Amino acid sequence: MNGLTQWAQNAASKQILSVLALATGLPCWAQNPVAAPPQQRERTVLVSLVDRKLAVVDNGVVVATFEVAVGADVSPSPTGEFKIVSRVSNPTYYHRGTVIPTGKDNPVGTRWVGLSLKGYGIHGTNAPRSIGRAASHGCIRLRNRDMERLFTMLKVGDAVQIHGERDEEVARVFGGEKQETEVTVAENTTQNIDQQEARQCAVGLGN
Repeated sequence: MNGLTQWAQNAASKQILSVLALATGLPCWAQNPVAAPPQQRERTVLVSLVDRKLAVVDNGVVVATFEVAVGADVSPSPTGEFKIVSRVSNPTYYHRGTVIPTGKDNPVGTRWVGLSLKGYGIHGTNAPRSIGRAASHGCIRLRNRDMERLFTMLKVGDAVQIHGERDEEVARVFGGEKQETEVTVAENTTQNIDQQEARQCAVGLGN
């Protein structure tokens, strides 16, 4: 009888030890959380044709602003939302049989960022005095040093919003009050499409 009692006590002790081992292991397992998925970056380029300025907005926060040149009256910049589809360092300029290699005479400067609207992009310039004016063929121009900085901030797939009026979003980003003043914008007509096809510059895109 004593042997049976001792066996029962040993079995109970082993069961208790097993439960304790399991209990002490559970907190360690629970303290290893599953890694959260990386937060997706929401970076947008906001262009105000009225202000002739460009802002980089990262998750709702303005991280940089630049002065730009926009489309002239005869070749206005388009408005709407687009995507970045290409990035080119030291682009070559092509226009109706003219080829200008990278360098100080290149009309699109040292960097080109192509948009999802064929023939349009954001780029540098060999005419820095045009910045702040309505002077381009529809593209958005920056000084080369500014464009080189902007280039490092952007990737293919980032959104580009071009606004032709001072709406609430433009007023929030660039300051000032909302206004109803509109600038001339490119219309989606057959004539405009033909003009886009004719504007050939950096890697086959317009300036």
